[in-house]
Amino acid sequence: MHFRKQTLPVFVVAAAIATPAFGQEGQDTIVVTAQRENETLVLNSGSAGVLGDKPAEDLPFAIRSYDESLILNQQPQTLGEVLENDPTIRTTYGFGNAAEQFVIRGFTLFGDDVGLNGLYGITPRQLVSPELFESVQVLNGASAFLNGAAPGGSGLGGSVNLQLKRAGDQPLTRVTASFTQDGHFGGSFDVARRIGADDALGVRINGAYRDGELAIEGEDRRSQVLGASFDYDGGHIRAALDLAYQEIRIDSLRPKVTIASGAVPAVPQSDANYAQDFAFTEMRDVFGTLSLEYDVADNALLYAKAGLRDGREDGIYDTITVLGAVTGAANGTALVVPRTDNNEAVEAGLRVSLGESVTHEINFGGNAVWQTNRNAFDFRFGPGFAGFDTNLFDPVQVDLPSSSFVGGNLEDPFPLAKIRQFSAFASNTLGFLDDRILLTGGLRLQAINAKSFSFADGTLGTEYDEDAITPVAGLVVKPADGISLYANRIEALQQGATAPVDPSIINPGEVLAPRRSTQYEIGGKVRIGNMFASLAAYQIERPGEGVLDDGSFGYRGDQRHRGLELTLNGEVAPGLRFIGGAAVTDAELIGGNDVAGVPDFTANADIEWDLPFAPGFTLTGRAVHTGEQFVDAANTLEIDSWIRFDLGARYVFAAGDTPVTLRVTVDNIADERYWASAFDVFSAALLQGGPRTVKASISADF
Repeated sequence: MHFRKQTLPVFVVAAAIATPAFGQEGQDTIVVTAQRENETLVLNSGSAGVLGDKPAEDLPFAIRSYDESLILNQQPQTLGEVLENDPTIRTTYGFGNAAEQFVIRGFTLFGDDVGLNGLYGITPRQLVSPELFESVQVLNGASAFLNGAAPGGSGLGGSVNLQLKRAGDQPLTRVTASFTQDGHFGGSFDVARRIGADDALGVRINGAYRDGELAIEGEDRRSQVLGASFDYDGGHIRAALDLAYQEIRIDSLRPKVTIASGAVPAVPQSDANYAQDFAFTEMRDVFGTLSLEYDVADNALLYAKAGLRDGREDGIYDTITVLGAVTGAANGTALVVPRTDNNEAVEAGLRVSLGESVTHEINFGGNAVWQTNRNAFDFRFGPGFAGFDTNLFDPVQVDLPSSSFVGGNLEDPFPLAKIRQFSAFASNTLGFLDDRILLTGGLRLQAINAKSFSFADGTLGTEYDEDAITPVAGLVVKPADGISLYANRIEALQQGATAPVDPSIINPGEVLAPRRSTQYEIGGKVRIGNMFASLAAYQIERPGEGVLDDGSFGYRGDQRHRGLELTLNGEVAPGLRFIGGAAVTDAELIGGNDVAGVPDFTANADIEWDLPFAPGFTLTGRAVHTGEQFVDAANTLEIDSWIRFDLGARYVFAAGDTPVTLRVTVDNIADERYWASAFDVFSAALLQGGPRTVKASISADF
């Protein structure tokens, strides 16, 4: 606490010292330029997989990108906090620990299946520190043709792709100091230059370190990241090497709350923590990609990229299961898990543009993904396998229980899953009437080989080797400038789900056979001045999953998701910007109940206002609303809708010739306590929303 008391006034002192600089010639220009560069933006474009980087108007899909200015301004700790800005996405935890998973169109997207520079399996799993990335790209809907099947078996409702930072046209030297309530301090740097003849060589190196307790009582997080990018632009040939390191440790993470009481308990105090002191997770990842592009001719591009990731995890995870909704009486368990991952991915293809009156953009190529997971587990239930006594409202701290149920080799985990995916793709986009009509058709042949091995001795347990052709058909019609109407039919091929490691399930760790699903979507996009709006209506059907009558985990029933999505972003008026929208989702088991954990209505509104009467000042505000959610598959339990308000401000001033930016935000300013999510693949469980959290930072661009 002593360090915090000395550090916070530094922000104020820096502002006071630099304020007189406004009287110097050229200071106003520095402030105006820096304020403009600090604008929080959504780019209506992104990577559409094998179709390449495209503006949203030219795609028969909904796509948008949140750029690095948003990450810098909002000071998020995780990727989930970046995606909180998206009205069509909600974030929860999976696997009983800090593993973020994202709910898009009512389906889960595991952190394992988030793409990196267009490749699967390279992003750190479970938690991602946002500081390394210049763009977080969201594509709503199935994307098996565009990206291939996600190796983790998720991503049916949408995909997320991260782009690592690279050097831009302008030199950059930025340092930032940050603070997050209660005592979480950090610093970062970001340096970029283009050098050599015609600035052909780009170098960008950035890193960040954060450590300390957050607003949730006793929850402590430490993260350290380092990224380096080297790119070459020689005109007809381009190359880039992106390398990154990430290490995250969380102590006493507030866990999800499993419900076994037949009722939803009251929400504890907003900053309450019912974690055990022994609980922690520590994750280390080294990852990167190499990409090459060669212009064979003015109308032909040959490209290739490869990536790899080496990941290690250690953790002692705790669970809490509420037995009495009124009293909060509960039991807890512990789980020890060591894990390593070794993943590689490659993709290569050729893109050719032909024709004049009728144009053709032809794509063909292939990709491959290799993943090997080694892990073990040690369930520690406590006395009599019933778990140790605790309480949701008055937690009881206990010593780490002794081993109850061990699987695998804890000291040297052997492989438990190996995934090999190979695919070949071909597509053609025909353009008519000066590309006012774009018709896309394509096929991807996808082969999935998955092996699961015994926890007892590492011997091969199950294996399947399946393949399927997944087609895509898309149409874009531009009846007038700024208007784009579209439709698509696309299939998804998912690697089968993995049965959870649970003693109540008779096939833990078994990988199920792949499954296919189909999406139909129609929509429109409109650009009016500096505003961009997108509206989509869709239907997705897929086989469901769950515990069968014989106690095994497998496919059961079908799911049908229908919905409407509206997104809106841009500059409403000079100096006034908006990011937001709404989504209506009807997710149900065909002939049965609504899908648990999927809200029927979500909405966001982010506003920024550059005060015209106070140069350099920007006020920010955000509202996030999530509708009611069923907690259980039987639809007997439900959590209330909730709305959260965030407020903040930025101030740009000049210290000599150096622009300096002060940022302060307060998330959940009313300190509302609420159950944020009831989404869980395996059980009826709740995730509590975060408490009021103050964040502050100061950046200087030299």
